[in-house]
Amino acid sequence: MKTAPRRIVTGHDTAGKSIVLSSSTPPQNHPMQGPAIGADFHEMWSSTAVVPPLSALPAQEPTEREFTIMPVSGHLLRILDVYPPQQGGQRTVMHRTRTLDYVVMIEGELVLILDDSEVVLHPGDVVVQRGTNHAWENRSDRLARAAFFHLDAQFDEALLATLPQPLELMR
Repeated sequence: MKTAPRRIVTGHDTAGKSIVLSSSTPPQNHPMQGPAIGADFHEMWSSTAVVPPLSALPAQEPTEREFTIMPVSGHLLRILDVYPPQQGGQRTVMHRTRTLDYVVMIEGELVLILDDSEVVLHPGDVVVQRGTNHAWENRSDRLARAAFFHLDAQFDEALLATLPQPLELMR
């Protein structure tokens, strides 16, 4: 299995000089890991603030929070390792979120499934996911790793009027 991603966090010393605060795997105190899930969710950083504060030291460990698929507000960065089918990987449910997501493929292959089409993603591909109904699936025989940057967003009123009601969102 793939090793957990390392997170390097920078900050400032008392004189304002830039320093490395930590260089390790961030704490993962949540159940979203292993073959029963079909993927490993590596929580890297999050903030409920729309504009995150930059301070010498973080006020708290940002992964020490209640696990949610999407941020209630602010932003979230996670690395997702999606298992191949023979290791427990499975297609996610079709879902929609009230977030703007940037997905960067790092390794392997994932399939983005939309209402009317599918796109096979390879390392270096970037998806800009804009509140659309979608699912993910690893159909290959090896692990797929992608970085997901989730940003809280709002649906435009004109778009909202065209979407199925009641609008069901994944949280």
